[in-house]
Formats: sequence, C-alpha cells, structure tokens
Amino acid sequence: MLDNSVWRQYNEENNFRQMIARFCKENIQSLIADDKVLYAVLKAKLTKKELRLFAMDSAQMHNEELKSAFDYNDEDLQKAKFKLYKKLKQDKVRLDFRTSSLNYVE
Repeated sequence: MLDNSVWRQYNEENNFRQMIARFCKENIQSLIADDKVLYAVLKAKLTKKELRLFAMDSAQMHNEELKSAFDYNDEDLQKAKFKLYKKLKQDKVRLDFRTSSLNYVE
C-alpha cells in the first residue's frame, strides 16, 4: 500500500499517521482509519514541495541534504519548515485528518 508514494521514497515505513498525529497534536485514534484516504487528505492539504519536505524531514534527513534537494540556504529551509508545520497545526488542515471529516469529504 502506498509503495510508490512520495512518503515511501524517503521513509521505509508508512509511518505518516504517527507523524501527522505528532505535528497536528491529534490523538492517533481520531485520525481517518484508512491509510489511503488519510494520505490523500495529506496530499490535498500540502503542496508537492511541502509534502516532499515533510517526508524528508520525517525521515530525519540532514539539513544539508534538504538544502541541496530544494536549493535552499539555511534561512530558506527554516522558513519552509516553519510554514509547513504551522500549516499542519492550523484547524482548517488538522481537522480534515479526523474521522469526523469523512462526512464532508465523500
């Protein structure tokens, strides 16, 4: 499942559920149960660049690798990470990861 996803390019496991729960400050049981649906919501809420940064940062890649992959300097990388994690904490994004949001998605 999700073997060809951006997430799997940088992470050996499909542990995006744990990472979403951690950064969105959500209980993991309240997240959408189906990994495919949850990943689709993640993809919809983040830009391609943000999703790639989230996957790479979650894989604990060194900042030097991140900077070269995105052609960032130190300041740009910190701004991009700040923007990404700020977006994940916003109610309009994080609430869409909840099981209760499925009523509105379908």
